[in-house]
This record gives sequence, structure tokens and C-alpha cells, in this order.
Amino acid sequence: MTHKTGSDLINDAKTRIREVSAKDVQGMLAAQANAIYLDVREPAEWNLGRLPGALHIPRGTLETKVEGMIPRDATVVIYCAGGNRSALAADTMQQMGYTDVCSMAGGWRDWMMAGGAVEG
Repeated sequence: MTHKTGSDLINDAKTRIREVSAKDVQGMLAAQANAIYLDVREPAEWNLGRLPGALHIPRGTLETKVEGMIPRDATVVIYCAGGNRSALAADTMQQMGYTDVCSMAGGWRDWMMAGGAVEG
């Protein structure tokens, strides 16, 4: 049996999800799009700042908490530090029946490089 690496799992997930850029997300925020911005980073990362109005569910607890916090028909933009955990989270949420999810490619790093607004 061939074992997959973490990179393999992330790359596989990225073939099944939609990714958007930090600039795309800035446009969504500016247009006040009806979307939930979901931060899946760890609490210490969350405490350093986040997208305005973001909801926080660390990746490690996503499967047990998301159903009680986000409706399955919501538009959800997921982000993490660099776009890998958010890709896995988007793939997981799609498997759970969420129909309009995407991952912010480049994550928080690209958000900051693009001059995105920061809360917290």
C-alpha cells in the first residue's frame, strides 16, 4: 500500500475545491457580500488578528462544531495562515453537504501582503 504524504492530501483536496484570492475576498468584503468568513487557524493565530467579522473554528474542531454554527447553504470563505488547512477544511465541509464553500489561496499571509483589513 502506498502512503500519502500531507502534501498529497492537501493537493488532492485542492483539486476538489474552489480557491479564491485575497483580492477576491477584499472585493467581497467591500461589496458586503452575504458570506461567512471562517478562520480555521489556532487560537494563538486568531488572537494576532483576523478578517473583519470572521468566525473562528480551529481546523482541529471543525467537524464537531461547524454544523451548530454555520448553515449548510451559507456562502463560506475559509482561510488559515497559508491556504493549506483551509483547503482541507473546504474539502471536509463539501463532504458534509456544504454547497458554497471556498478556500482563500495563500491564506492570512496573502491577505496581509494584499493590504487587507485586520480586526483584533
